Amino acid sequence: MNTDFIEALSEIEREKGISKELLIDAIEAAMISSYKRNFNTAQNVRVDINRHTGLIKVYARKTVTEEVLDPRLEISVHASREINPNYQLDDIVEIEVTPRDFGRIAAQTAKQVVTQRIREAERGLIYNAFIDKEEDIVTGILQRQDQRNIYVDLGKVEAVLPLTELMPTDKFKQGDRIKAYITKVENTTKGPQIILSRTHPGLLKRLFELEVPEIFDGVVEIRSVAREAGFRSKIAVHSRNPEVDPVGSCVGPKGLRVQTIVTELRGEKIDIVRWMESVEEYVANALSPSKVLEVQIHENEKMARVIVPDYQLSLAIGIKGQNARLAAKLTGWKIDIKSETQAEQEFGRVKTYSEEMHQDSISID
Repeated sequence: MNTDFIEALSEIEREKGISKELLIDAIEAAMISSYKRNFNTAQNVRVDINRHTGLIKVYARKTVTEEVLDPRLEISVHASREINPNYQLDDIVEIEVTPRDFGRIAAQTAKQVVTQRIREAERGLIYNAFIDKEEDIVTGILQRQDQRNIYVDLGKVEAVLPLTELMPTDKFKQGDRIKAYITKVENTTKGPQIILSRTHPGLLKRLFELEVPEIFDGVVEIRSVAREAGFRSKIAVHSRNPEVDPVGSCVGPKGLRVQTIVTELRGEKIDIVRWMESVEEYVANALSPSKVLEVQIHENEKMARVIVPDYQLSLAIGIKGQNARLAAKLTGWKIDIKSETQAEQEFGRVKTYSEEMHQDSISID
């Protein structure tokens, strides 16, 4: 090795951010193993690389003793003082034992160590870059697919999109661009592993943050999301500014903002509802697009009994209970839906106040 080698390490330090000193320390440690393996010795040795010239020397380290039992590891007091008269018992004497052809072994070892450290550093940089993107959206290109996963090229790393995390309406082929949500970033022995999802509620939330400037700026906030991917979802929004309509902001001019999200989600229906501090009003809004006559709150059971017009019962419940199920997920309350006739038969007269109830919501197909 020579000064070119030291300059190359300096270049790696500048380009890859890997400390030259750490690289040299690692190379020295690896060369000790190479020396013992190639020269079949159990000597205690130290390898030294000159930081300026790149010159490599191997030193056998021997302990000064009165009686030498193992000449590979020990040296007598008399022999040590021939080297330096200041040596005392238990001192360590270093004797150069650099083999004549050690340069070839050293170069090979250095190459392996540097390559490994560069790979580890690049993996670390990728991990650090993507750990900050956990629970965020990324866009990549579909590279390949097997029976369990789709593999998505994100540039410097290949992410995994399990087939179980695809929406039923998703149809992709090799080369397609895929927008997905990062659910997990792990640092494994094989490098960073990034897990994606197209079904996670976080995908819907991030899409609204991208499309709606008022959400990005913090004027409008998303309070809750409930989703059955590929079919229907509900999102509750609230405005910190009384003059800004949160539902209208999410819908956008002529519905363009929400329609962009619907298109990305392959036609998934989206109900945008206004979050209300009043549980009664919030539950009523959450059951959009159904009209609500009355909401009765049972705090102990955290249950809301909702009364709707007879002709709205099936709409309030939804296909296979989907609308009611999503409303319950959105609000965090159990919801028991009764028609007006059922309520009158079970509980007597229904106090109808649907005209006064503030029902802010919109359903987008």
